[in-house]
Amino acid sequence: MSRPAAALLALTVGCVLADSAVVTLALPEILVRLHTTVGQVAWVLIAFNLVLAVIARPAAWFFKRQDPAVWCAAGIAVFAGASALCAVAGSLDVLIIARSVQAVGGAFAVIGSLQLLVEELAERRGTAWWIAAGVFGTAVGPVAGGLLTDAFSWRSIFIVQVPIAVLAVPAALSKRRRKGQSLAEEVPRHRVRIRPNIALALLSAALTAALFLFVLLLVDGWRRSPAVAALTVSVIPLAALLARPLIRLLRAGPLAQTMSGCLLIAGGLAGLALLPSSALGWTIAPQVLVGLGLGLTLDPLTLHAMDGRTPHFLHGSWTIAARHAGVVLGLAILTPVFTADLQSAQPPAKDAITALVLNAPLAPQDKITIARGLADQLKQDSGRVPDLDPAFAGLSVPAAEKPAAAQLEHNLDVQLERAATHAFRNAFLIGAALALVALLSLIPSRRGGAQ
Repeated sequence: MSRPAAALLALTVGCVLADSAVVTLALPEILVRLHTTVGQVAWVLIAFNLVLAVIARPAAWFFKRQDPAVWCAAGIAVFAGASALCAVAGSLDVLIIARSVQAVGGAFAVIGSLQLLVEELAERRGTAWWIAAGVFGTAVGPVAGGLLTDAFSWRSIFIVQVPIAVLAVPAALSKRRRKGQSLAEEVPRHRVRIRPNIALALLSAALTAALFLFVLLLVDGWRRSPAVAALTVSVIPLAALLARPLIRLLRAGPLAQTMSGCLLIAGGLAGLALLPSSALGWTIAPQVLVGLGLGLTLDPLTLHAMDGRTPHFLHGSWTIAARHAGVVLGLAILTPVFTADLQSAQPPAKDAITALVLNAPLAPQDKITIARGLADQLKQDSGRVPDLDPAFAGLSVPAAEKPAAAQLEHNLDVQLERAATHAFRNAFLIGAALALVALLSLIPSRRGGAQ
């Protein structure tokens, strides 16, 4: 296998592991285009991560007995085909089924790529490439998803995956083994490192709040375009990149590094929970903390779980299972919380909207027209942050009342943004708590010592 082929496999790993993040910014558009609810659209993420978590470990069984190149290539081909099916899905059910198939292929592709990269580049370098590709994909996924969704449509995020995966199939097959000997007979079998995998799962659950809920708040709660949301959350990957020189500057050990990262993620999520307003400037500092924490934790934790452990595909499968099980855990905990908080926020928001309409300096008939339009929109968007623009789109008022109508629309938008910000608060705080639990799981026991 040539170096370009190895780079292509690493790119495929990045694509697969970015998948759960790249879809995030497309979820609000999927929610609208496929006429579904927040709770239902979350299954586009849950299905992929759940299946990937469940399949990762059993998939390693195949690599133990058969040529990794063949299974890796087959997994990449399935991932490509399922991505194409996602792109043309006409209903939420079809999309979720396609996402599940995509995850099955993705599991074989990612685990097989690890083994092939280690064989091509040697253990430390191959593992480093594999880890870096995964962290990079996770960090830039939301940005790429937002820009593609805004420039084209949500379907484009799946279309771009197809050619990359198609090119990676022959790259994987170029590393086919010449002997019939299985991998399990060639290398010693080490025990799985439990503690870093648990920390990875808990941190992934916490990061779900930043990479899923925050994006949903930006697009569905604050009505920012996917492109603006993408640029906003680009702070996280940029901060994650800054973590590397920070590590060299501080010269901290791996344990201090990962524990500091957990604290930063917890602090960033707490900051997102306590935002005083929907002004994007307030989100910068919390995102920087989350990004630095991401850069300080995922890379060393994954390396600690896998370093010196053989067979590589087996330990890689445990880290993949842990990370994606953590995402599912985060979605399972956080989605009901913010959905319930969103429902609870509706009655006071309706009262506030009613008061704003009644106090607006408009003719009574215009107030009635607006109130009817708002009531219809609130009913139509039940379970979501309502979009009130349609209630004003068809409104015809005298020229003298237009400034008052525009001011009323602005006041209503501010009221809804405030309600949405408050509704996401508890979910962000739970994410912060999960990061702190991850920190606690890293504290060495007296028996285990620093190990």
